[in-house]
Amino acid sequence: MTDIDALIQAIPLPALLIGRDLRILAANADAAAVLGAPSIGGHVAMTLRQPDVLDAIEACRRTGAPSQARHRGDDAGQDANYDVSCTPLDGGVLVCLSDISRAMQTDRMRREFVANVSHELRTPLTALTGFIETLRGPARGDVAASDRFLAIMQDEAARMERLVQDLLSLSRVEGQERQRPKKSVDLGAIAGAVVSALGAVAEAAEVTLSSDLPDAPLYIPGDPDQLRQLCTNLIENAVKYGGQGGRVEVSVTPEAHHPALRGPAAILSVRDNGAGIDPIHIPRLTERFYRIDSHRSRQMGGTGLGLAIVKHIVSRHRGRLAIHSALGEGSEFRVALPMADAP
Repeated sequence: MTDIDALIQAIPLPALLIGRDLRILAANADAAAVLGAPSIGGHVAMTLRQPDVLDAIEACRRTGAPSQARHRGDDAGQDANYDVSCTPLDGGVLVCLSDISRAMQTDRMRREFVANVSHELRTPLTALTGFIETLRGPARGDVAASDRFLAIMQDEAARMERLVQDLLSLSRVEGQERQRPKKSVDLGAIAGAVVSALGAVAEAAEVTLSSDLPDAPLYIPGDPDQLRQLCTNLIENAVKYGGQGGRVEVSVTPEAHHPALRGPAAILSVRDNGAGIDPIHIPRLTERFYRIDSHRSRQMGGTGLGLAIVKHIVSRHRGRLAIHSALGEGSEFRVALPMADAP
């Protein structure tokens, strides 16, 4: 291996050395992984075919000044983006590629999140503004209209409050996601308390809510507040979307060996016999603000963040979330959490 080859291989980025005649003199293994095996001695245009990148290389060679470009590639079927830095080197050009795909994806997710939050808040705010204008104008002194509008305004304000609470919950959970809980808590007791607390909600929705919980404590390392929220979100969803006259079954069972967790697990299952979910939606259910039926979700008071919060709580507890559903066959949400020794 020549000194040039050794130098290129030592660069911790995909890198190529281009000669004065725009032919490739050397390339490291990272460049081969990104661009395919470059043809040493071949013209750079045979490896880097994008005009912006070739223009940047040519400009660097001609002027002796550094230049930049953006390379768009493919990584296992996914779009990949690289910042290309061209640095003059003894009449040639050193080309380095820096992967910015994740940063761009994060930025896109941030923009989408801000847009979604703005949209979710704009709808109730628009309604509140309209009703306030009506109460101060045409409906001034109309007691019946005032009562009706104030009731709607109260519902819209409550919707905004739920959204803000869920946003704060999501922020807290994400902030703690790398901190594994160490306190041992009884998952069966937590699920049982949530089932009891939601009994009135299920009764109002004309849904039969039943539970099958272990007699003995089933301990897991967990944050009790977050686990209560996890159970609440899953059971409330099942009650809301299971359908009037439906049935929701909640169970907590031990599993001697869970393959994904590589050890004993506690399994929380929330099952309903509702209309079910088209499998095409299942991979996206835990995305923020993803809804199968936006209108129905908003009518039922959903914020579109419940399952995103569940996903992050499960992740913090080093568990696994599985969703099983088919149209006309109801849905089951199964959470597997690592078990702990009794305190």
